[in-house]
Amino acid sequence: MHILVVDDKKNILQLIESLLGELNITVELATNGLDGYEKAMKGTFDLYIVDHLMPIMDGLQLVKSLKSRPATADVPILFMTTQELSSVEQLPEFSLFTAVMHKPIESNDFYTLINQLLPKNSLRQSL
Repeated sequence: MHILVVDDKKNILQLIESLLGELNITVELATNGLDGYEKAMKGTFDLYIVDHLMPIMDGLQLVKSLKSRPATADVPILFMTTQELSSVEQLPEFSLFTAVMHKPIESNDFYTLINQLLPKNSLRQSL
């Protein structure tokens, strides 16, 4: 299992890396949307975890870019935001997200979402 986490906040990257590490999931980190896009083009991932508001390229542009490429279009996206869910639901890109998680991250909710998003033949049965 290989997950790309894209967020501009170091503490969020460390938290998610730690939570996923407990599940023995390989994690690659990116500090903005452009960095995440470049890593997505070079690697193969089972899930993208993308923050909403970031410098250089925000999460919405990253998601649109990933969904527009055949090699990355079918990879699930967990979209993270500090905004209210009702405002995120109004975004034209909302249908591109597989799931949305509100920040701050609560570990039980995070694990539940990861369990739902991982392919059935992965570690998810053991969660």
